[in-house]
Amino acid sequence: MSAVSDRLPTFPWDKLEPYKKTAAGHPDGIVDLSVGTPVDPVPERIQKALIAAADSPGYPTVWGTPELRDALTHWVERRLGAREITHRHVLPVVGSKELVAWLPTQLGLGPGDRVAYPRLAYPTYEVGARLARAEHEAYDDPTALDPAGLKLLWLNSPSNPTGKVLSKAELTRIVAWAREHGVLVFSDECYLELGWDAEPVSVLHPDVNGGSYEGIVSVHSLSKRSNLAGYRAAFLAGDPDVLGPLLQIRKHGGMMTSAPTQAAMVAALGDDEHVRVQRERYAARRTALRMALLGHGFRIEHSEAGLYLWATRDESCWDTVGRLAERGVLVAPGDFYGPAGEKFVRVAVTATDERVRAAVERLKA
Repeated sequence: MSAVSDRLPTFPWDKLEPYKKTAAGHPDGIVDLSVGTPVDPVPERIQKALIAAADSPGYPTVWGTPELRDALTHWVERRLGAREITHRHVLPVVGSKELVAWLPTQLGLGPGDRVAYPRLAYPTYEVGARLARAEHEAYDDPTALDPAGLKLLWLNSPSNPTGKVLSKAELTRIVAWAREHGVLVFSDECYLELGWDAEPVSVLHPDVNGGSYEGIVSVHSLSKRSNLAGYRAAFLAGDPDVLGPLLQIRKHGGMMTSAPTQAAMVAALGDDEHVRVQRERYAARRTALRMALLGHGFRIEHSEAGLYLWATRDESCWDTVGRLAERGVLVAPGDFYGPAGEKFVRVAVTATDERVRAAVERLKA
C-alpha cells in the first residue's frame, strides 16, 4: 500500500476538516459552499425511469443499451452541434471522475509518457497520471508545451475551479496544434450546459474540429445538469478509434453503468425542461452569492460558466477560508487546484436557497 500512497498527493479535502468544524459551530449551522454537490431533487421523470428499470437481474452491458446509445447520439448532435454521430462515437462511463482517474492507465500510458492539464485544475487529472506512473505537467497555454512524449492533453471548459470558458477560436487553435503533433485531446465539458456570461462550445462542434473527430474526445456528466451525482452517470463522445479500444478494456474490467442508471440517463437526455429549471435555480443562487461576495470586499475572476465563483481578497486562500469559517461559511481553498490558486477560494452555488440566503446575510453582517 505504501507504494500506492507514495504516488498520490495528500487527499486535499482532509486539510479542510478543522475549518469545517469551526463553520459547523455557528449558531445557525454551517453553510457548506466547498463542494459542488447537487442538493435539489432528482427530477421525477428520471426517478420514474430508474424505478421502472429496478427489476434488472442480469448484467448490464458496458457499451449500454441501444436505447441509451440512441439517446447519447441524439443529445450530442442536438446540444453540441456535432454531425454524423453513430453508436461507435459514444461510450457511457461510471461517473466522470472514474474516467479521469483511470484514463491514462486504460490508454496504456506509463513511464516516459506525458500527461498535461490546465495550471488551475481539478486534482484528478494529476492523480490519473500518477496512477499510471506517467509524467505530468500543468500548462497556461497547451500550444506552448513541448510535444515530445506528450500523449494526453486535458482541456477543461468550462473550467473547474475558475469557470473560465475557452472560445471557439482558442479550441480550434488547440485542436489543430494537437493534431499536428499527434497528441490525443480529452476535453472535460461537464459544465457545458451551465454558461452564464459566455456560451461554452464543445470540441465536437464542426467549427472547432473541421468536421472530423480524429484525435478528440469530449467528456460529459449528468451530475450537475440533472442532479444525478448519486447515480454515477456520464459518457464520452468522439473519435471511435479511441473509444473502441477503451470499450474493450472496460469490458475486461467490468466497468458497467447499472441498468437502472442507463434507463435514467435515457430519460434525462431526452428532456431539456428540467435542465432549464435547474439552470434558473443556479442562476438565482449565483447572483445572490456574487453580489454578497463583492460587497464583502472580494474580487471575482472568470466565473462566466459552471457552478463556482472564483473569488479573492488578495490574501492567502487559507486566511480567507478561516475568515469565512468563523462566519459559518465553508469554501474551498484555491491551492487545492494548483499553486496558482493560492490567493483564491472556490465558492460553490450548489447550496439550497435557504442556505444561500444564510450565507448572504452572514457576509453582509
